[in-house]
Amino acid sequence: MKDMYRLIESRETKELHGTVQLLEHKKTGARVLTVKNHDPNKVFLIGFRTPPDDSTGVAHIMEHSVLCGSEKYPIKDPFVELAKGSLNTFLNAMTYPDKTVYPVASVNDKDFMNLMDVYLDSVFHPNVYKEPKIFRQEGWHYEINGLNTPEEELSLNGVVYNEMKGAFSNPDSVLERYTLKGLFPDTVYANESGGDPAVIPELTYEDFTAFHSRYYHPSNSYIYLYGDMDMEEKLEWIDENYLKNYERIEVDSAIQPQTAFEKPGSLEERYAIGENESEEGRAYLSGNYCIRETPDLVSDIAWQVLDFILLSSPGAILKEALVNAGIGDDITGGYCGEVCQPYFSVIAKNTDAARTEEFCTCIRATLSELVKKGISKKSLRAALNFIEFKYREEDYGTFPAGLAAGLGILSAWLYDRDPFGPVFYDAALEELKKKAETDYFEQLIKTDILENNFSAVVNIVPEKGLTQKNDAALKAKLEAYRGSLSESERERISADTAALKEYQAASDTPENLAKLPVLRVEDIDRRAEGVNYTEKDGVIWSEADTNGIAYIRVLFDTEGANEDELQFLGFLRDVLGEMNTKSHSYSDLFDEILLNTGGISFKLDAFASRKSRGEKIGSRGLFVAEIRTLEEHIDDALRLTLEMLNETILDDAEKLSQLLSENKSQQRLSVESAMHRAAVCRASSYFSESQRYHDLVSGIAYYDFLNAAVKLCSENTHMKRFIKSLKGVRDRIFTEDRVSFAVYGSESAMKAVAAAVPGIKAELKGAKNAAVAAAEKEAAEFDPSGAAAYKYPEHAISGKPVKAVSLMNEGFKTSSQVNYTARSGNFMDAGLKYDGGLQVLRIMLNYDYLWTKVRVQGGAYGCFSAFSSAGLGYFMSYRDPEIKKTNVLYDAIPEFIENWDGDENTVRKYIIGAIAVLDMPATHSIKAASELSYYLYHMTAEERQTERDEVLSCTAEKLRSLAEYVRAVLGSGAICTIGNAENVERDRDLYRSVRELF
Repeated sequence: MKDMYRLIESRETKELHGTVQLLEHKKTGARVLTVKNHDPNKVFLIGFRTPPDDSTGVAHIMEHSVLCGSEKYPIKDPFVELAKGSLNTFLNAMTYPDKTVYPVASVNDKDFMNLMDVYLDSVFHPNVYKEPKIFRQEGWHYEINGLNTPEEELSLNGVVYNEMKGAFSNPDSVLERYTLKGLFPDTVYANESGGDPAVIPELTYEDFTAFHSRYYHPSNSYIYLYGDMDMEEKLEWIDENYLKNYERIEVDSAIQPQTAFEKPGSLEERYAIGENESEEGRAYLSGNYCIRETPDLVSDIAWQVLDFILLSSPGAILKEALVNAGIGDDITGGYCGEVCQPYFSVIAKNTDAARTEEFCTCIRATLSELVKKGISKKSLRAALNFIEFKYREEDYGTFPAGLAAGLGILSAWLYDRDPFGPVFYDAALEELKKKAETDYFEQLIKTDILENNFSAVVNIVPEKGLTQKNDAALKAKLEAYRGSLSESERERISADTAALKEYQAASDTPENLAKLPVLRVEDIDRRAEGVNYTEKDGVIWSEADTNGIAYIRVLFDTEGANEDELQFLGFLRDVLGEMNTKSHSYSDLFDEILLNTGGISFKLDAFASRKSRGEKIGSRGLFVAEIRTLEEHIDDALRLTLEMLNETILDDAEKLSQLLSENKSQQRLSVESAMHRAAVCRASSYFSESQRYHDLVSGIAYYDFLNAAVKLCSENTHMKRFIKSLKGVRDRIFTEDRVSFAVYGSESAMKAVAAAVPGIKAELKGAKNAAVAAAEKEAAEFDPSGAAAYKYPEHAISGKPVKAVSLMNEGFKTSSQVNYTARSGNFMDAGLKYDGGLQVLRIMLNYDYLWTKVRVQGGAYGCFSAFSSAGLGYFMSYRDPEIKKTNVLYDAIPEFIENWDGDENTVRKYIIGAIAVLDMPATHSIKAASELSYYLYHMTAEERQTERDEVLSCTAEKLRSLAEYVRAVLGSGAICTIGNAENVERDRDLYRSVRELF
């Protein structure tokens, strides 16, 4: 290996539990970094600096396109074939403002090698040079439909084109784009690397391929390997199969920094809202400050601390000042360290552009006073403690820890800074603990914000009907262009459209498919993981080695709560920890939580409850306090949790009013950012108790509730009733007879919780007896007309118990340029029992039928299906230009399944893909939640094994027999679309109800 690579530096790291080595490939200059440790979830990443010269989205389109076939693997979509048939734990590619990365991960070494090979061949030898249709499919193309007829129409389509139309429909994404442009106007960051839909059609195929030739070379690459593997073997293999075939070249890809401003800059742009929405109070104001200090991990963590203190925590100083000044109903922002020059943003949402000067003055005055008086040392210690806990816990959800580490390393490496810098966080944290006792943090605020002219105010203001205006302008432009074309040119576009569709519909040859490396089913462990929770000493417990961290859940059964009580519980979930208690102000409480725990959060959850496989009984709802803490702080963590549940002062009408506005804004963002999930939940809520529950407390119905409450609680009589209802539901639900406890961790953690349970129950019982009786009396006498008097929007609060509601298919109109359409149903309603083969069917549908029909041919960015053991099945599209056409494709799924003629080799791929989902590595917090759900759902170890056996034994004949399940799901007729107002209106015959969402 010494002949191939030059070792630059090698260091041991306890933070990443192994050895970090920085190397250079001698022949090409490829940059290489390895982390050798005992993590079985191995990670490979290759990245390239890809600074965009314009906003055509060439980097983004290239990211999609290189994964559409290569020299060694000449199939149309090796990415999809890998998703079908590998044990990957991560498989994706990402375009950033200045780089493109291609990461994969797997716990299986053979699978890991296969993934590496396909990705390396894809980035270095893609089919984009041989097949221009890839560019047209993934990027953009003209389509002519109805040639030489009165209905002849010219349109634009393409996967990235439609993806970015969706991205540009979200005001937060729009603000992020213009923030980079406002702060760094003379750099690559002024361009949209993802692609501006208005500019994407300017990209030519020649410029597209030239971009690959320029940047996709080993001399411009960053190669990262992490995990338990033979590093020398892997590096030798990479050289032998790829790197040795290239010569070193000079690639001009360095990211040039922005010259500091002599005076602050400003930029104002527009974003779209619906035609029936008011423009008043809908502007986003943002102050953005480029951090002048040379970035390193110390300053990076320091600004994360300041993010907590200034903006993120309850009682955050700058957030409080802006809210109290009435500037915005939601204050966000924070530190961004993922670009060449890190910056800090302060954002006020839903305000008026006329208040920009007042906004800036408030920021300066508040921070000047803070620098003068000093930051609370307790708050600094609390924030540092919380950040340290997060670093040590290494919980990135479903994101592999090794990939998170690699992307952190790349945030310095890409800009020719020390790649080891982000690794050694222990020293940085210790240094900051010392600095917290000085005025270091105050001086950061002074130099990087108050005395910093390298800043920009970037605002986006709403424009009613902007989407419709842009759509009309595009339509006119396309019509004019069509009119300028000769008949032969129109015929050529029509022929190109037909040729592209033929290419998309064609199957890969068996010979080419056979070239893609796949695992054998025999390589898979046939044993399913058991169900590890059991009840001991009055606590539901799963024993696990969690490095001294206890994952605790305090569960309150919400049985008997009616629909409006559930929505008040949703609001209670959102405000606990954000209000004063009898013992602490909310800012002091937050400091106490961060000093003693890794976080305390609250959620509402519901799931189907049954006693045996295939039996559908009903829904069980829970209010859950989730705690993560070191074992030595369990008593403190439980004490603080009980204080929030039991002692939160709910009489502060002014604070509640602020929180209502803030949570309404955040809930709107939650729905806007995941419209596909909101559509699935809403469609399923028509027949599913558990999904109706979720809609009431976290979906569209919850947004309706908050929207109505904001309007109505400005009147004192309504606020008094609101507070009374909030107290009533707290007193009714947080009681001794409803509470239970679950622990994921060591036996000593379980015993510590068990020892605390009697005291907690005594406090719940002692504090609530009288209040519960009064609340239950009021609940029993609840008059549904009381909810009507509040004039809550349709479906928000009915005043009736949670139960299946009548079918009411809905189309929700928004200012989005694209659509999200869900079909949902329950196959158990047709008398069918759950079968593990449905998980194999899901892989088949997601990566064959839906991928081909909805994404590749239809131009949608995403398309998904799923089936649960509770009987729920659904299909959904994501950033989809169509509605009715997609719905027709859903209806054709059963026939596709019945006539599917795939062979057993194809089925084997689907099986492996299904097992990859079942066996996805999970963090302790995810395992704690998923195992508990199995326990509460009455899922047995035998049932999990049965499901796995059914997956592993699935056959082509079995898959075809599952068509009846899909037919049963579609038979419910439940459909919900959230999308473009004109599209929804055009296809309104699909729905019983059509309305504006916001």
